[in-house]
Amino acid sequence: MGKMEEFITKQTCQGANKVFPAPPPLPGPATNCRRKGSLMKNGSAIRGNNCAATATRALWDRLFDGGYKTDVIIKTDNGGIICAHSNILGMASPVLRGMLKQAKGFGHRRPISIHIHGVPQDAVRAFIRFLYSSSYEKEEMKEFVLPLLVMSHTYVVPQLKRVCEQQLEHDLLTIENVVDAFQLSLLCDAPRLTLITHRMIVMTCKAVRETEGWKAMKKSNPALEKELLESMMDEEHERDIMMQKEKNRKSNEQRIYLQLCEAMEALVHIFRDGCRTIGPHDKDLKEHQTPCDYGDCCKGLELLVRHFASCKLRVPGGCIHCKRMWQLLELHSRLCIDSNSCRVPLCRNLKEKIRKQSKKDEIKWKILVKRILRTKRIGGGPIFVSSNSNSSP
Repeated sequence: MGKMEEFITKQTCQGANKVFPAPPPLPGPATNCRRKGSLMKNGSAIRGNNCAATATRALWDRLFDGGYKTDVIIKTDNGGIICAHSNILGMASPVLRGMLKQAKGFGHRRPISIHIHGVPQDAVRAFIRFLYSSSYEKEEMKEFVLPLLVMSHTYVVPQLKRVCEQQLEHDLLTIENVVDAFQLSLLCDAPRLTLITHRMIVMTCKAVRETEGWKAMKKSNPALEKELLESMMDEEHERDIMMQKEKNRKSNEQRIYLQLCEAMEALVHIFRDGCRTIGPHDKDLKEHQTPCDYGDCCKGLELLVRHFASCKLRVPGGCIHCKRMWQLLELHSRLCIDSNSCRVPLCRNLKEKIRKQSKKDEIKWKILVKRILRTKRIGGGPIFVSSNSNSSP
C-alpha cells in the first residue's frame, strides 16, 4: 500500500499545474492474489491457460486490442501490421528493448517500426498478446506452438517458452510435428524437450520416417538424419538384446521349475518304491538293479537324504545341504495330495507347520507351487505323482 500511495503522490506533484480527477479508492485488504504469487478467485487458486487474474488479463487485452496510444508498429510477412506499446514490449523482452533503443538511437520518429518475419502474422499477434497479458488462447497455442517456441527463445521470454515446452510434452506433440519439434528444441536450447522428442522419434521410427517433417529434414539437414538413423539402429539393437535376455531368463526359469518337478517325483519314487540302496524298509533293494527313469536326479537326492539322516546340524539354517533338504520336503508337502498316507518323511508334520507360517512366506511358497504346476502342465507330464500309490512291478 505504501508504494502505491507514494506513486500517486509523486504523479500528483509532477502535474501540479494540471487538473487531475480524484483517484479511485485504494483496494481493501482482500486481494485476488496470494503473497507467493499464486492467483486467487473466490478463495481458490485460478487455474487455466492464463498467468494473470481475470480482470487484469481483460484490461491488458483491451489495451492491446484497442491500440490506445501505441507507439510501435510491428511488421510481419505479407504486409501485416500489429500496433503495440514500446514500454510493454521493452519490459517483457530484453531483445525487443534493445531493438527499440537502437531504433530510437537512429533518430526514428514515432511510431517506431520493427520487423518479425518467418512466422505467420497470427502467431506474432498471439506472441505480442502474451507479452501484454501473460495469457493465450488454446486454439492459437495448438496451431502456433512451434512458432511461439521459436519467438519465446529468440526474444527471451522464458515464461512463454516454459508454457510451449509443457504444452508439447503433455498435449501437442504428434507424429507429424515431432521431427520439427526436435530440430527446434536443439536450436532453442530446450534439453528436456530434446530428450522427449528424440525418444518419441526412436520409438515410432517407422511412422515418423513417412512424415513430411522427416522428408524436409532429410533434404535440409542430412547429418541430423544420419544421427537419428544411428540412434534408431542402436535402439533396435538394444531392444533385441533385451528381448533375448528376457527370453533366456524365462528359459532358465522354465528349466529350474522342470528340475524341481523332476526332484519332487524322484523324492516320491525313493520313499515309495526305493532306488538302488535307499528306500522304504519293506522293500528289497539291490545296488545293481536297473537304473530308474530319474537318473542323476535320483542319485543326487540319495546323497542328500543320506547326509540329512546323519548330519549333526540337521536344523533349518544350520547346514546348507540340510536346509536344501528341508526346502524340498516342504515343497513336497505343499504339492502332496494325501499327507495322511504319504510315505515321504515329515509330510504331515510340515503340512501342519505351513498353517502357522507368516503371510509373507506363504505368498512366496504359493507363487513357487503355482509356477511349478504351470510348468509341468506345459511340459505335458503328470502334474504330481501320488506318493501313496502302489509301486509298479
